[in-house]
Amino acid sequence: MKPVWILVADSSRARIFSAENSAAELIEIETLSHPQARLHEQQLDSDLPGKANGTMGAGGHNYTDEVSPKEQEEINFSKTVATLLCDELNQNKFDKLFVIAAPSFLGDLRRAFSTRLSKHLVFSLDKNVVSLTPQEIRSHLPLSLSV
Repeated sequence: MKPVWILVADSSRARIFSAENSAAELIEIETLSHPQARLHEQQLDSDLPGKANGTMGAGGHNYTDEVSPKEQEEINFSKTVATLLCDELNQNKFDKLFVIAAPSFLGDLRRAFSTRLSKHLVFSLDKNVVSLTPQEIRSHLPLSLSV
């Protein structure tokens, strides 16, 4: 039987754990870091928004991005995490995936997951527990990791 994998993440850090069975302890097998997500908005985008002149002498308007640079960094990191998980799934390293992630980042992850990876997702929880110990993280998972 393949081990189950547990992803614990927020916008700047992702930890991947493995467990052989429901009673086994969580073993951390990978840690990804994305320090850009910790930067302030001004550090990510130093330019001021562009301006457009109004018609007939009306005042100008600022152009704004639909996604802020900070949000874009979170999206980029979620794609990096999803790509890693897809690659590992393609190598048959796990069968079931459990995800606990900060609420806004969980949404980014779900959008980044491929259809195939989503089929292996058996549990998700919107909670930021990335800095907890493996034993504390385990307490947020179902008693049986064979869901």
